[in-house]
Amino acid sequence: MRTLKTWALDARDANGVTLTVDGTHTLRIAVLEEALFRVSLKKAGEWRLDRTWSVAPEEDVPFEGRSREDLSGFSLPEFTCTEGETLTIETDALRLTVENPLTMRWDARQADGTWKLVAEERPTGAYMLGIRDHRNSHFLLRKPGEKVYGLGEKAGELERSGRRYEMRNLDAMGYDARTTDPLYKHLPVTFTVTPDAGAFSVFYDNLASCWFDLGNEFDNYHKPFRAYRALDGDLDYYFAWAPEMLDLVKGHTRLTGGTAFMPRWALGYSGSTMAYTDRPNAQEELEGFLVKLSEHAIPCDSFQMSSGYTSIGSKRYVFNWNYEKFPDVEGMTKKFADAGVTLIANIKPALLQDHPRFDEALDAGLFVTDSETNSYADAVYWDDSGAHLDFTNPASIAWWQKGVTEQLLKKGIACTWNDNNEYEIWDDEARCNGFGKEIPVALIRPLHSLLMSRASKEAQEAFDPDHRQYLISRAGCPGIQRYAQTWSGDNYTRWETVRYNIRMGLSMSLSGIYNVGHDVGGFSGPKPEPELFVRWVQNGIFHPRFTIHSWNDDGTANEAWMYPEVLPLIREALAFRYRLTPYLYTLTWLATTADEPMLRPTFLDHPHDPRTFEETDDFMLGRDLLVANVVDKGAAERTVYLPKNETGWWNFWSGEYHAPGTEATLPVDLASMPLFVRAGAVIPLSDGANRANAKADTARTLAVFPVPGRFEATSVEYEDDGDTVNWREAAGHSQTHYALSGDDAGLTLNWQHEGDYKPPYETVRILLPEGEERSIAVNGMADANGKTVGR
Repeated sequence: MRTLKTWALDARDANGVTLTVDGTHTLRIAVLEEALFRVSLKKAGEWRLDRTWSVAPEEDVPFEGRSREDLSGFSLPEFTCTEGETLTIETDALRLTVENPLTMRWDARQADGTWKLVAEERPTGAYMLGIRDHRNSHFLLRKPGEKVYGLGEKAGELERSGRRYEMRNLDAMGYDARTTDPLYKHLPVTFTVTPDAGAFSVFYDNLASCWFDLGNEFDNYHKPFRAYRALDGDLDYYFAWAPEMLDLVKGHTRLTGGTAFMPRWALGYSGSTMAYTDRPNAQEELEGFLVKLSEHAIPCDSFQMSSGYTSIGSKRYVFNWNYEKFPDVEGMTKKFADAGVTLIANIKPALLQDHPRFDEALDAGLFVTDSETNSYADAVYWDDSGAHLDFTNPASIAWWQKGVTEQLLKKGIACTWNDNNEYEIWDDEARCNGFGKEIPVALIRPLHSLLMSRASKEAQEAFDPDHRQYLISRAGCPGIQRYAQTWSGDNYTRWETVRYNIRMGLSMSLSGIYNVGHDVGGFSGPKPEPELFVRWVQNGIFHPRFTIHSWNDDGTANEAWMYPEVLPLIREALAFRYRLTPYLYTLTWLATTADEPMLRPTFLDHPHDPRTFEETDDFMLGRDLLVANVVDKGAAERTVYLPKNETGWWNFWSGEYHAPGTEATLPVDLASMPLFVRAGAVIPLSDGANRANAKADTARTLAVFPVPGRFEATSVEYEDDGDTVNWREAAGHSQTHYALSGDDAGLTLNWQHEGDYKPPYETVRILLPEGEERSIAVNGMADANGKTVGR
């Protein structure tokens, strides 16, 4: 590795400047937005990989990738450039100064018009490149008081300072949610909150394995620094600034292509377990699940079939049905369809060497190729070894999509669960087709999970073009959220997992992956004790993905009815999940159309309250609900800090009002699900629905939470049929805009509709919290509390 030092201005154009570094390398600074700059370093003037699959600011990238030279989708604003001993590039919001030796600093314009230092690179070496390889490093100085977030699916506390993290996708079954690293996903983006100059993010558009050292490392020859080090690839990063971190999070999600809008039923409870499909009578077990749902009065919208349906002996073979375990596949899928439970099948991107179709795929050249031979790159996989399909090969994509269509969709399986797609091929020079331009696998391991999910989604869309598609993927990289929902992988059953999975989900959400959840009850290890199971379910219902899943050591399955003594509490939690569906569905729409995260650390909406930056188990679900789950064994009380805002908070259950910036200590028992609502909010609730689809939402309550004294507030609700693809058209949806106001004399709620969609309910019931004594007039009806009002 060599430190880069000298630079000279080579050229300036309408979109940025080009520097020559150390007489050999090319450094490009592009001004993409007023507060978004891109810095790209090309070794010896050449890209290591000339394409990206993560950056998609306007529309999805081609399957073969987007040229790194492509600047479409950005506003490309005007800027000034001043050259002297230093080089200064300035927009109305951000100023970048290049100094000698090669070092950059960023200043941001504050609300009062002044400039403040936001970030600066290490003056004793900011950039390093490999001499005989393509390693690269980037160093920033660490400043007192900075708080660093991001990096996606990482263990431990939400704030990352002082630790070191690795990005290298692994199948980390049974991981420790507090300490294990690395995990399944590759999300190389950090968000830094400064003490007085706003927040900045740095996104490294590189899929090669890398490390982030955020203060774990000390070196006598340098000031305190933080480091990004990559084993390969291009040093190509996006630097963004905003006064508040929420804007950075939304901007990063837009940069990487936004969020898929999935069907409404995906918000319902999804059953799953390895146990059923591993048993000899697997079809009977799955059909028995439907019987037990009815027997125990458990609402459920989908079931995720684990890979045991593909087994030969103890091993798994993608697109192979074990007809001894499943003698009547179409009969089974019809029973699920008739019950309104969508089936989702697990599929894997590698073929074991004794797979019945292995030679067929090998002869067709569908696998990632060994670096030294023309054979497949052999890799350990599921208790054996085998070959991974190359999703940068159009022939592999076509083979895969045919398998999805013929073996799943035509048999009545509606959706795909793209699993075990971490691509642990450790022959770094193993060759991928690269859509006709060969790429070593070390450059693009995480890309295969993204392209696998995209291939599956396109197969589903071709088979069923009139309905929105649902997919799951375990591994991923920036952009995976354009195609699939994800989760935190194969967690271990212990109390600590619930606490740190909360942080893991929040971190993924900060890093652009909004549609997330966790294996409720714990996947690996012992089955959960009754108290832990109840608390896990009570936590799970407040996440976008809600799935009870397991592969318990004793062969048992985590099921809603597994402990009769707590089954009533499980029913209560599930019923509340279904009651929240209208609110949750609006959040999914906002995630897609406005890049609003669904899960939010409390500081994201309350950045001016220092206490919200303290580590906590609390989180926001949307901007209006503050969730304070009980995650301690034997807890008798729960203390909740209610952030400083302009309105205050209501206890959802008791109807008690709390002033902003105060603590509430609540007595709790095993039934408790502490929940607070931002005063000023209108929360739509479904009454009595036992499915998450729109047709089941036949009775509606509007829970209205006023602000004391004089106030005005607005809320929005989104509705459609939950399924079809014309949801953007006026005929396909309805937006309801609520205007809530009040003074000491009374309250008023009015609403207006946009769009032509007609929901199945015709009236709504108005409900005020018990602690609210003022009367409310709704659309002209006086004293409407507790009454039904025409929609």
